[in-house]
Amino acid sequence: MTGYFPETSIAVRALRQRAVGLTWGQRALVVGATHPVLFVGTAQHTTHRETPWTRLALTARLFEAVFLGSKEEADKALLFTARKHASVVGTTQVDGGVHAPLGTPYDAGRGDLMWMTAAFALDSVEVMHDLLVRRLSTGEREALLADFVDWACLFGMPRDAAPTTYAEFRARMDARLVNGEVFLTEEARLVGSYLAGTAGYPLPGPAMIGSPALATVVVGSLPVPVRDLFGLRWTPAQELAFRTIARGSRIAHAAPGLPRTALLSGPSKDFYRAVAATERHHLRHGRVSMPGVSDVPAPYAATAGPGAASRGSGSADASG
Repeated sequence: MTGYFPETSIAVRALRQRAVGLTWGQRALVVGATHPVLFVGTAQHTTHRETPWTRLALTARLFEAVFLGSKEEADKALLFTARKHASVVGTTQVDGGVHAPLGTPYDAGRGDLMWMTAAFALDSVEVMHDLLVRRLSTGEREALLADFVDWACLFGMPRDAAPTTYAEFRARMDARLVNGEVFLTEEARLVGSYLAGTAGYPLPGPAMIGSPALATVVVGSLPVPVRDLFGLRWTPAQELAFRTIARGSRIAHAAPGLPRTALLSGPSKDFYRAVAATERHHLRHGRVSMPGVSDVPAPYAATAGPGAASRGSGSADASG
């Protein structure tokens, strides 16, 4: 069955690269943690603080379903997400810096916030493809932007909330790193450190989720201002390891005649399911997923705005 995006689209081709599918999500969430309104809005409405990896795996599966699934699968993911987002309306109960002080309003259906969610995903798919597969051409970058705008519009984003050119998108993403927009709440700092693999992984997980190699790739791929904001140490030895891993991955993808095995290509939904299953296994054995996050009382509760009741009800997650 065909989906909303043809097999020939650059987004589909990029996301089918296993090296991209297994890395872009963690990077996007680490970088996205520096957007205090998105992070706090999500945290104040999530029902998965005890199972953060399950929530993140679900988000990745929903995102991938819209790009790689049939229209039926995509429509189910879109409907599920719309229902979850319906009540994500409120004000922040945590100070998010100059650009997002305490009491800043948020709404998961607001165009600018919807685009930033898509922008963090687009940025990370692009970066990981460049690092681990091959560098995209100028035309492919424009096409990737167009695919992500279409994707975000399927989730309900107004088209005019997105940039119209790749140059505009890149300028906006780069500018936020230096104009004071990036800010970490204490919980965002801790969650991001777990996602980056620098706080230690209490969830070893399937495949490579807890491997030093993955942590090296994720941290090495971060913009320097983001790395500095998290206070992540980065040594010449780590830089060398990062460059060696990235170069090896690119060589593997460029090797002529190398079979496109499941190791290199295909959807990543089974990996995401395995992450959630591993977390359940840990919880059954009395462990916690993110010490200091999933085993402590929530630092804030949802404060629904006036639009929430009219738009829907139920538990919600601002990231899908």
